[in-house]
Amino acid sequence: MKIVGYTNKTPLDSPNFLIDLEGPKPVAVGKDLLVKIEAISVNPVDTKVRERVTPETEEVKVLGWDAVGVVESLGDEVSYFKVGDRVWYAGDLLRQGSNAEYQLVDERIVGHAPKSLSPIESAALPLTTITAWELLFDRLCLNEESSGKLLVIAGAGGVGSILIQLCKQLTSIEVIATASRAESTSWVKDMGADHVINHHKPLSEELSKIGIGEVDYIISLNQTEKHFEEIVKSIKPQGKFALIDDPVEPLNINLLKQKSVSLHWEFMYTRSMFETEDISEQHKLLNAVSSMIDKGKIKSTYKEKFDKINAENIMKAHKKLKSHTSIGKIVLEW
Repeated sequence: MKIVGYTNKTPLDSPNFLIDLEGPKPVAVGKDLLVKIEAISVNPVDTKVRERVTPETEEVKVLGWDAVGVVESLGDEVSYFKVGDRVWYAGDLLRQGSNAEYQLVDERIVGHAPKSLSPIESAALPLTTITAWELLFDRLCLNEESSGKLLVIAGAGGVGSILIQLCKQLTSIEVIATASRAESTSWVKDMGADHVINHHKPLSEELSKIGIGEVDYIISLNQTEKHFEEIVKSIKPQGKFALIDDPVEPLNINLLKQKSVSLHWEFMYTRSMFETEDISEQHKLLNAVSSMIDKGKIKSTYKEKFDKINAENIMKAHKKLKSHTSIGKIVLEW
């Protein structure tokens, strides 16, 4: 089968940091599905793994943690799916990724893909949907009765785009998102944000301009270290702060003490990495969002298509992600 991978960790400016290869078609056992991939999307985790992880001796590392495809065969312990089902998922950080013609994936982190979307439109969503859902409902413990104000820093990216929609559909919270360009501002408004402020200016001052003093919740999705002091200024006493990125500088969490602000770190691979008792929650939430999409309540965050799945096009997508100028999600297909 065709795969796109690498044999040594490399910086983004290295020539041919990904290569087109052939590999053996895997065999499903246990709880695994063998999925014939139709479409994938790229995420910041792809670039981080490529820069930090060296494959084992004589092995190739296959990236990719978003996929839509059709189940071709089943392990002997599979109970959620049958051959021929179209599925979507974000995979497991410890296993080979979705930049391949076929992939093995544990059924417990897989959902039934939306029937109303094309594979390209669906592929934009799994990883960011899981991240956003877990941020809102597992980390911040929000529910349909929750109210107050939520500030989403970097709202135009993949996670922000679906998080805004989920928050508006499943809670009564007022959402303020940050964006800095006309295109990204328009995008987050289209996703459902009640207000948009500029993250290149002090957040507390931007909130004051729209008549908001402090907010109940803050979710930071990018460059948290640059905004941290303003985050502390802008959050209410006893508020909740969550983040997903890897700050390049340590955060002085002592600043949160005076306001008794709780800190929540979201990492969507925790369940698959440790095979937690509730690992199947990702199967459930993907099915729930798939149903919401088919009912017209959630829209795809697909923004750009980088044509076919190959090393050249995936490298272009990685570079676009690292530029911090992408809006929504970048998708490729076989």
